[in-house]
Amino acid sequence: MQLQNKSPYSASMTGCGFMLEEMNRILPLLMDPASDTLLKKEVVENSYLMINTENTRKRAVVELVKRYQSVPQEFWKEYLSFSKEAQCVAMYFVNLKCYRLFFDLHLNLVLKKWHSIRQTLTRTDVLMEINAIATQDDFVDSWSDNTKIKVASAFLSFLRKVKFLEPNGEQLKPISLTDEEFAFYLKIRENWFLEACLLQPYEIERITKVLV
Repeated sequence: MQLQNKSPYSASMTGCGFMLEEMNRILPLLMDPASDTLLKKEVVENSYLMINTENTRKRAVVELVKRYQSVPQEFWKEYLSFSKEAQCVAMYFVNLKCYRLFFDLHLNLVLKKWHSIRQTLTRTDVLMEINAIATQDDFVDSWSDNTKIKVASAFLSFLRKVKFLEPNGEQLKPISLTDEEFAFYLKIRENWFLEACLLQPYEIERITKVLV
């Protein structure tokens, strides 16, 4: 625990998954001023999450709260008006903001692979990057091989949810949204995310003009 307190990294996302639909269902509870009370009630009653066991719901709520709090509340007000595709991309953005490990894996590994000749990503690639991080972080270094495999698998699963990768493929591909949907991230001063979506410089320049 002491090692974890000193580390910016966590493996907690492995216990719950992407949870787009679950987030959408309990978002009204999270946005309510009485969210603490409502969420405790939800853990017991399971009216929104539709997750089988109470312990699993409890873990899921902890992660959903962390994700919700990783971006300003204004983000979620805009999010409610997004298309289904834009919400999925937005949830990936939230996960990058919430989990430093996924942020680092995306910017240091996915972008590197995208700018390489092959433009593919495998679980071995992700595990190698996690091991590289472990050489600089005692907490990650303390993880078992099984934990590292779970983190790598979760990361690849998240990439597939948002269609950076095909369901059973290794070929990276850019995210497809409208210019207006991408411009939202410029509006909230998160310009880095457009490059993270594997867009070309000329595409980013075109999207920037939406705000002019």
